[in-house]
Amino acid sequence: MTITELNAMDREPFVSAIGWVFEDSPWVARRAWDSRPFATRDALHRAMSRQVESAPCPEQLALLRAHPDLGARARMSEASTREQGGAGLDQLTPGEFAELTACNQAYRAKFGFPFLFAVKGSGKREIMEALKRRAGAAPEAEIAEALAQVYRIAGFRLETVVEENES
Repeated sequence: MTITELNAMDREPFVSAIGWVFEDSPWVARRAWDSRPFATRDALHRAMSRQVESAPCPEQLALLRAHPDLGARARMSEASTREQGGAGLDQLTPGEFAELTACNQAYRAKFGFPFLFAVKGSGKREIMEALKRRAGAAPEAEIAEALAQVYRIAGFRLETVVEENES
């Protein structure tokens, strides 16, 4: 769909079309709808990101917690499954899977939400290095980094469903 088509939608069709972009958090799209019309896909992304930035901390944490653990073989959204598969996380050796699972568990225990990393264009080695490095961060810094990763993920997802208008 194009930006023009998205701008013309009523709130609930708008939310149905892009509410999934921020993992299991349609409230982001619902609130961003009030900022229409969007001139570009980037303007839409900024409006959605601003809704997360201005949300109370409990809502931000709920958004972070809505994401699956990287490499998890449990329930994941279709978008997460596709993204993680593209990074090779669906082809881990048993040893790599055990290491990733242990690191994910330690990270979640420390921060209270899963490790978030926009995996597009990255491989499993880069992801593991980032997980190990970020596990040592201060909680406030890691919340900010996790949200930055969520914004990147949402931007990549918007690229798959929203086309720029033809000039």
